[in-house]
Amino acid sequence: MDTIWLDGAEWLAVLRVGLGLWWLESWRHKDKKGWFERGTGIAWAADVAARHRWSAVRSGFDAVVAPRPRTMAYVVVYAELALGLGLVAGFLTPVALAGGLVLNALYFTLMIHDWAEQGQNAMMALVSAVALFGMAWQTWSVDSALGLFR
Repeated sequence: MDTIWLDGAEWLAVLRVGLGLWWLESWRHKDKKGWFERGTGIAWAADVAARHRWSAVRSGFDAVVAPRPRTMAYVVVYAELALGLGLVAGFLTPVALAGGLVLNALYFTLMIHDWAEQGQNAMMALVSAVALFGMAWQTWSVDSALGLFR
């Protein structure tokens, strides 16, 4: 493979780090006080789910998220932080990439009516898939330094 400036593995590392920074920005801009103390994030998602065109989304949200809004707020917020840190550092990278794919698929499905959210989640999922199948942990990563996931 011919590339400019960096080799292929290094470009995949750049892609991985960029995706990690995207997750960190998603975490950073959240109003944590609103999410944790007032339940704003889960309340917003509940409203979206209640009006969703697919009954599976409504019933899934009601079964999994609605009974435990505070716990789910912490899960969502800290999952984004963990994904960002893991991808930037390249630590447990395949786990972070697979987890990010799942989270983006959930976000994409919940926000099926919101074109901006769909675009962001589709692109993040695409980057996750490319980084996962390109084994983006081979360069500039804690995983590589520790000899993990060879």
